[in-house]
Amino acid sequence: MTLFDMSGKVAVITGSSRGIGRAIAERMAEHGAKVVISSRKKQTCDEVAKAINDKAGKEVALAVAANISTKDDLKDLVEETNRVFGKIDTLVCNAASNPYYGPQAGISDDQFRKILDNNIVANHWLISLVVPQMIARKDGTITIISSIGGLKGSTVLGAYAISKAADMQLARNLACEYGPHNVRVNCIAPGLIKTDFAKALWDNPDTLKASTARSPLLRIGEPDEIAGAAVFLASKAGSFTTGQTIVIDGGATIS
Repeated sequence: MTLFDMSGKVAVITGSSRGIGRAIAERMAEHGAKVVISSRKKQTCDEVAKAINDKAGKEVALAVAANISTKDDLKDLVEETNRVFGKIDTLVCNAASNPYYGPQAGISDDQFRKILDNNIVANHWLISLVVPQMIARKDGTITIISSIGGLKGSTVLGAYAISKAADMQLARNLACEYGPHNVRVNCIAPGLIKTDFAKALWDNPDTLKASTARSPLLRIGEPDEIAGAAVFLASKAGSFTTGQTIVIDGGATIS
């Protein structure tokens, strides 16, 4: 047994067909967990689950397609996980939306609502569906993938930053509510990570240079560099950590 052992645990990770979510799923599986791969497209989920199972040499990954904007899809995700794996020990709310890039005054009502619904309300829905069994067992972990955007002002990612700041407060509130039941709730706040989701911020060399120029590590992060913190929070290593936001940004917020 090690501090980071997740043997016997079942982890549901939303938005895990690519990027940070996939890296978290792969690393949790390596540390002994059974993992549920979930995003909107079933074929992509199936491909990722197969890759994890092939590497493990056994069935440790389950694919369940779900759109986080649909409450019934989230119910199905929880029910199918319980049916196949029997329980959920760890929930990672990673899926998010950002349909708008620009000044706050230019965002449409529909775009603003989509960001708030998918990045805050959907997390609330899914956590509410999963947490009763954690409370009953007096054991469970919930991790929300937030962003350093929630710690700073922004002229182009305003609504997204608002949603990510709200996720940090959601984690603090729920950590207080569920702590007496030994259920821990935390956030991870990545900086700029090389994912398709953040492509608008790193694909252009000039934008990338501006984004990393004042970061102590002078570079963009990789999805796998977030996964370790997720394993920490879900394992014995993080057993006294709750209500926190762990910043992983190459030092960008301190410079």
